[in-house]
Amino acid sequence: MLYIHIPFCKQKCSYCNFHFSTSLKLKDAMLDAIKKEIELRKDELNDKRLKSLYFGGGTPSVLSGEDIARLIDEVLKYFSFDENIEITLEANPDDLDSRFLKQLSQTPINRLSIGTQSFYDEDLKLMNRAHDASQAEDSIKRAQDFGFQNLSIDLIYGSPTSNFEIWKGNLQKTIALEIPHISSYALTVEPKTALSSWVKSQKVKSPEEQLQNEAFHYMSDFLKENGFIHYEISNFSLPNFESKHNSAYWKYQEYLGIGPSAHSYNGCDRRSWNVANNTHYIQAIEGNRLALETEILSEKDRFNEMLMIGLRTIWGVDLQQLAQTFSEEVLRHYQKEVQAKIADGLLVVEDNYLKIPEKHWFLADGIASDLFLV
Repeated sequence: MLYIHIPFCKQKCSYCNFHFSTSLKLKDAMLDAIKKEIELRKDELNDKRLKSLYFGGGTPSVLSGEDIARLIDEVLKYFSFDENIEITLEANPDDLDSRFLKQLSQTPINRLSIGTQSFYDEDLKLMNRAHDASQAEDSIKRAQDFGFQNLSIDLIYGSPTSNFEIWKGNLQKTIALEIPHISSYALTVEPKTALSSWVKSQKVKSPEEQLQNEAFHYMSDFLKENGFIHYEISNFSLPNFESKHNSAYWKYQEYLGIGPSAHSYNGCDRRSWNVANNTHYIQAIEGNRLALETEILSEKDRFNEMLMIGLRTIWGVDLQQLAQTFSEEVLRHYQKEVQAKIADGLLVVEDNYLKIPEKHWFLADGIASDLFLV
């Protein structure tokens, strides 16, 4: 699968620490560099028939439909598309006007991931989003009118401006709009963000973990009652609408990341990531160089990652694969550490897969880390 990072946004959200720029002056040079990097790295993927192409960011919807079409044409010079390929574009509600959606409908884009975050204005103001609540709803309806049925929206819970009734309203609105996929995350105070500064200065209350926990479990129960599958801690879908792209990450499949700060993985023991600096990235690519760092994953790294990723999903960790992949020393460690968690009910084994019972999913990262090799 192929990921393309578009490192531009209209404005900086208060909670965000991803790599992007709010200046578009390097846009044309960036697009040229991205096309050239695709050419330079075309042989890194073993499978040249793509099952997923994902435009992330940043905010890819700051580009024009023509820009996106040209990037897709560049990809097709070196790769082919599976007949059931999922081609996703991340978009903000304020970008999804009729003109842009008409342009997108004339491209192979067949899935939109819309950064809604909330249907309440107070939440959106705290997050410094560029859209308001009415735009959030209208953009979804407009996308559906243009034929985009495979939609995902992002929702954030546990904001200091929210409460339980507002959160219930967000979920009810999502069901009413007939959205088939939801990615939902607790508001997190990341270092070097505006939100972090506001919390430190007591301008904004810190999110409360207990309230976020309650919101998470209500969401899971509510969405399942409405036909959704809770297939990863933060992701829910109606049947057959799971994200192919993200599912490939969680199943340890190879992927190639193009653009500044994008990550790549060979499906085994090598990970790389591009420099998180637009100017340095462009200069390197213009000089026919790759601006990236590479890490060879140790057995410890691979073991820890398999647990961390697998235990976040409905599928769990394949114990046969675990046994075939790791040394006797690692497997002895695993057996020693896992028994207490199973006895406490924090882990279960079903059909030779290790899983966290869904009622404990909010604690998944901690449960997994207790099993890590250190």
